[in-house]
Order: sequence, then C-alpha cells, then structure tokens
Amino acid sequence: MMQKIIKLIGPKYVAIARTVPTLVGWGTVGGVAVVYFTDWRLILDSVPYIRGKFKRDDDD
Repeated sequence: MMQKIIKLIGPKYVAIARTVPTLVGWGTVGGVAVVYFTDWRLILDSVPYIRGKFKRDDDD
C-alpha cells in the first residue's frame, strides 16, 4: 500500500513530507524564543485566556 502511495505522489514529495515534523518543532522553538526574548506581556495580552490572568495595576 505504501509503495503505491509513493509511486502516486513521487519520492520527492515523500522526502519533503518526512521533514515536516522537524520544521514544526523548530518553528515552535522559534516562536517560544521570540516570546521569551521580547516583551512577553505585549504578545500574551492578545491571548484571551491569559489576558485575564495578568491584569495591570496602574493605581500605583
């Protein structure tokens, strides 16, 4: 069955599809690094669930 799929799609695209999990992993690491090294509050204020957890106290 797998050989039929490889013949139908082509070995080039099968090789590309095998790298997708690696690319997703590195993309996730990159996204976390951007949030970590930048102002995390600026980015996470746009996430609805997290926005309510970190209310600003501007009464100081």
